[in-house]
Amino acid sequence: MKRYIAEAIGTFALVFCGTGAIIINEFTNGAVTHPGIAVTFGLIVMGMIYAFGDISGAHINPAVTIAFAYAKKFSWKEVPAYVISQLVGALVASGILFFLFPENELLGATMPQLSVLKVFIFEVLLSFFLMIVIINVSTGSKEIGVIAGIAIGGVVLLEAMFAGPITGASMNPARSIAPALISKHLEHLWVYITAPIIGCLLAVVSCKLVKEDDCCDDKC
Repeated sequence: MKRYIAEAIGTFALVFCGTGAIIINEFTNGAVTHPGIAVTFGLIVMGMIYAFGDISGAHINPAVTIAFAYAKKFSWKEVPAYVISQLVGALVASGILFFLFPENELLGATMPQLSVLKVFIFEVLLSFFLMIVIINVSTGSKEIGVIAGIAIGGVVLLEAMFAGPITGASMNPARSIAPALISKHLEHLWVYITAPIIGCLLAVVSCKLVKEDDCCDDKC
């Protein structure tokens, strides 16, 4: 139960701070700025990894949880509880943001700025890059070394910086589902659910090709 609570809190923090930065940027007419939003996402991910990495692994992302299970670094039996915990945390965060900023239309929801196909490809690749880093600096249940949080948070910051204006740089179904449901803007949500999962699974496949002996090992 402690692991599920940790995942809920971690995802809550990610969605509250990340999408909160988007909302506050709109509320203040650009005071946060786009780089500020990207830095917020990167720093909160880094912080949650250091806070909960030794408890739950700090997945805070259903796509990452599914990919870890596929890589045999995480039990499939734990996946439903982890995903539910992540979604609950994200939904509570978006619910509080809606209470605080009821006039905001999207609540930080991810919306395509290109064609759906192009955004889908973008999100697959972004999630692929993210998972490549995650799977190589973690064991799935516990982060290893002080570099893990910096590396993963840094990739999130980087991808949010350059891809955020185009796709929203979700890379995380929970991060997109929560504001979409609360704001009732469900258009194209399927892209932000399927693309991150596919991208993370492709990262595991590529890892198997490069590091077949130790990338996907039950003993990791």
